[in-house]
Amino acid sequence: MRPFGELEADIMRVLWAAGGKSLTIHEVADALNGDGRDLAYTTVMTVTERLRTKGWLERVKQGRSFRYSVLRSADDYSAELMEQALESSVDRAGALLRFAGRLDAAEAEALRRALAETPADPAPED
Repeated sequence: MRPFGELEADIMRVLWAAGGKSLTIHEVADALNGDGRDLAYTTVMTVTERLRTKGWLERVKQGRSFRYSVLRSADDYSAELMEQALESSVDRAGALLRFAGRLDAAEAEALRRALAETPADPAPED
C-alpha cells in the first residue's frame, strides 16, 4: 500500500470526520475549500474516485449524484503504514522497541492492554 497523497489524506480526513455519514463530492469540496483552499469540483471528484477504486471508499447513487462513505477506518490506515515500516526494517523487534520507547504513558498503557488481550500466536490473515 502506498501512503495517501496530500489531497487523498485530506479527503479521507473529511470523510472520517463525518462519523459514518456519506457525503457528496460537493460536501467534500466545500469542507476542503472551507480551509482556505480553492479546489475545483472535478479535482476533488477525480481523487475521491481514485480512493474508491483503491478500496477506501464506497459510493451509492442518490438522485443524479453519488454519496461517498468510508470502508476502512483511520486506524486501519495507520496500522497498515506501521506494518509497512516494520516490513522494511532489518530488525523488526528493534524497530518495535524504539517505537514503544517513544510512546507517552497513556499510549504505552493502551499498548500493554492490547498486548495482554492479544493471543500469543494470532491466526494469519487471509
